[in-house]
Amino acid sequence: MTDTDNTAASRDDIRVYVARKILTMNPAQPVATHVAVCDGRILAVGDLQDMRRWTDAAPIDTLRDKVLMPGLVEGHCHLMEGAMWDAVYVGYYDRRGPDGHLWEGLKSPAAVLERLREAEQRMTGVPKPLLAWGYDPIFFEGAPLVARDLDAVSATRPIAILHASVHLMNVNTAMLALAGIDGDTDVEGVVMRTDGEPTGELQEFAAMFPVYRVIGEGLSIAASESVRAIWNFGRVAQLAGVTTATDLVNDLTPSGNANLREATGDPTYPIRIVPAFAPQRCPEGGPQRVLSAREGNTDKLHYGPVKFIVDGSIQGFTARLRWPGYHNGKPNGLWLIPPSQLVETFMPFHAAGLQLHIHTNGDEATDVVLDAIEAMLALHPRVDHRHTLQHCQMADAAQLTRAQRLGMCVNFFANHVYYWGDAHYQQTMGPDRANRMDAAEVARQIGLPFALHSDAPITQLNPLFTAWCAAKRETSTGRVLGESLRLPVADALRAVTLGAAFSLGMDHLVGSVEVGKYADFAVLEADPFEVPVDDLRQMPVWGTVLGGEVFRAPA
Repeated sequence: MTDTDNTAASRDDIRVYVARKILTMNPAQPVATHVAVCDGRILAVGDLQDMRRWTDAAPIDTLRDKVLMPGLVEGHCHLMEGAMWDAVYVGYYDRRGPDGHLWEGLKSPAAVLERLREAEQRMTGVPKPLLAWGYDPIFFEGAPLVARDLDAVSATRPIAILHASVHLMNVNTAMLALAGIDGDTDVEGVVMRTDGEPTGELQEFAAMFPVYRVIGEGLSIAASESVRAIWNFGRVAQLAGVTTATDLVNDLTPSGNANLREATGDPTYPIRIVPAFAPQRCPEGGPQRVLSAREGNTDKLHYGPVKFIVDGSIQGFTARLRWPGYHNGKPNGLWLIPPSQLVETFMPFHAAGLQLHIHTNGDEATDVVLDAIEAMLALHPRVDHRHTLQHCQMADAAQLTRAQRLGMCVNFFANHVYYWGDAHYQQTMGPDRANRMDAAEVARQIGLPFALHSDAPITQLNPLFTAWCAAKRETSTGRVLGESLRLPVADALRAVTLGAAFSLGMDHLVGSVEVGKYADFAVLEADPFEVPVDDLRQMPVWGTVLGGEVFRAPA
């Protein structure tokens, strides 16, 4: 490429956007008012005088009264956020769907059953299962819904309810029969009654697999098989100011890859997607499956990460905890990969130069993964691997320091403090350990690269809300968990932009407003650094800019 080919100085398609303020997340130039864009990338950042050399055209004033910041980066979410809305929402908290409809949260098991009955009545004459999602029995006193409870909704129509954590499921008797689950089923996670028959509670994927086998795409995390789900996901993300988002469990099937290429190839698709291959679900092909997919990367589709899940959900009591275990005496959780197999499982992908994203909720799970990473690096050293612990909710300062020494990143589930903090304080962890959950402030103090995430659809996809969660550390009842661990707002906002980009190995492309990066911006009505911290929680997003193109949120 010649110098002429590699310069934009003489181009006539340069656009200069003017804003009230541009928050760049670049410490060398933290604030600007103008940004020049060419070929979908940032050509220059500064004030009016800085733009004069690039174009004599009149600046574009569309955003003159707005505040721009880097497009928000959601480093741990799932395309299934776009698929779940074809099922019935039965969660505890209010939730808004991609069509803007607000579904009221359900505060009792009776309310859950009533919404299911209403949905079942609307399905008269439709011969298919009733599927629901968002349920979490930890919010209700007494026993969770079991098969016999759901039989009261329908004794003949199969019913499946996916928990909010997506690590557990409750089904009725008809679904047990359809899936072939009975007293002779010998699969870990199929909960049995004292009489040896299944209760209808299924813990983790192996136990849920027979149900997924018969319901197909419904409630499935493999949402890239649905073009509709991909588009719904894009709309939800864009409304929250997100311009880059992960699908952190993806099978990389030919059909799913084709759907992602089709959707992201549409100029009106509003975000960039980063799918992460999940070998536990789809082991065929190994590292080559990722490397082959990566050859088809585009500006809006970035293959490369690999996702492993080592333990389960804390509120579902399937996460693995160190002594003294669960505060209420529940037995320890499940290993989704036996600790003795971690190095063998991780090594082929590490050796191929791929980045690992590893789910560890409990601190025992974090311990064994750190052991495995240290052993793997001793066998096959790599510089700047950025293997990332996902969730990592119970890690203490010693574990986080060890992760920093090993060259890792951590992506904390900050929303968890708000949604489940009270349950952890009272039931799962107890006060002392609940107060140190999701310790992003410790990571900041020791220089451990970190991000914050929503894990959508587990919680709402809204990075500004996530930043508020980390800055305030308040539960839904207003209890503060670990006041000394409140993250400064500037660092919380960095964690949902440049921090998340770094954890994905994309900080050279997104996460800050700097020359050469994609021209991706979140467009706000107010400056998040100047408003009261609590305003971050519901800060409206005017729209986004993706590759220099404006995407306006519906009024």
